[in-house]
Amino acid sequence: MTSAPLRARLATVVLLAGLALLPPVAAMIGDPYLVTLANRAVIYGLAAMALDLIMGYGRLVSFGHAAFFGLGAYTVGILSTHVMQGIPLVFGWNGSNEALIAWPLAMAVSAAYAAFVGVISLRTSGVYFIMITLAFAQMVYYLFVSLPAYGGQDGLSLWLRNTAAGVALDDRTGFYYLCLGVLVAVWALLTRVVNSRFGRVLQGCRENERRMRALGFRPMPYRLTAFVISGALTGLAGALVANHQEFVSPALMTWSQSGQFMVIVLLGGLASLVGPIYGAVALLVLEETLVSVTQHWQLVLGPVLVLAVLFFRGGLYGALSGRGGRQ
Repeated sequence: MTSAPLRARLATVVLLAGLALLPPVAAMIGDPYLVTLANRAVIYGLAAMALDLIMGYGRLVSFGHAAFFGLGAYTVGILSTHVMQGIPLVFGWNGSNEALIAWPLAMAVSAAYAAFVGVISLRTSGVYFIMITLAFAQMVYYLFVSLPAYGGQDGLSLWLRNTAAGVALDDRTGFYYLCLGVLVAVWALLTRVVNSRFGRVLQGCRENERRMRALGFRPMPYRLTAFVISGALTGLAGALVANHQEFVSPALMTWSQSGQFMVIVLLGGLASLVGPIYGAVALLVLEETLVSVTQHWQLVLGPVLVLAVLFFRGGLYGALSGRGGRQ
């Protein structure tokens, strides 16, 4: 009989292979919209994976990660708008539609905001940390609602998608594979991070902060670094979703968006990194299935998610790997 860890690895290989083969399958059955749906799952899986770094390995339950998501998206949208309209953005610079400039800048903006929020919020813990991250996210949300130059509450449409090294990202399939490649690269990076000395210290602080202090480790720098990394990667996901939707709005920054990321992490498997990919795909399939059945699909989705959390304590990946709790 196949062991649980091996079963989980095989399932992950099958999942990634399925995502890689989805575009030709969608073309074969004449339903290209499947690629659009899968791309959304890939991007949201990336954002949830970034949240899992601090939530699963650092026990930092952030209810403000949507702010990083929205900041990354708006960075791309604002840069694109200025360059297309020829309006100077800062110091005479008109912005850029080049992904190699816009996406790192989106990560930098989100990382800077994460550093600011982290310095303040990480002085607390538990429900106080949750509420402070939520409060800061709401501040950013209302800031962008009050900016009529960038659409205010109505949002901002991108003139066109970014270019990558001069190559347009207009092709649906090409952009999907780019997003999937980014997801796999971030997964590999975060796997190295959590298995490094830094990651072990972060997990040690999660398990017993007092003991780690006695060993000479200060939790604050490690947690702040993880928080900034998580914010930067969520900003990258925001840059991708801006290109995917070709539209950004303050709705990307709402508390419900942060809650959706948390649901994806819990549904897929906390402290697993790959779990959020399972969670994003599962949530997408649930939503699309229920929408086709009833207009009151959210009334059905809620209890289903509650049951999933109650009976699959380690999420979908945890059920496959035979673990009921954290990794």
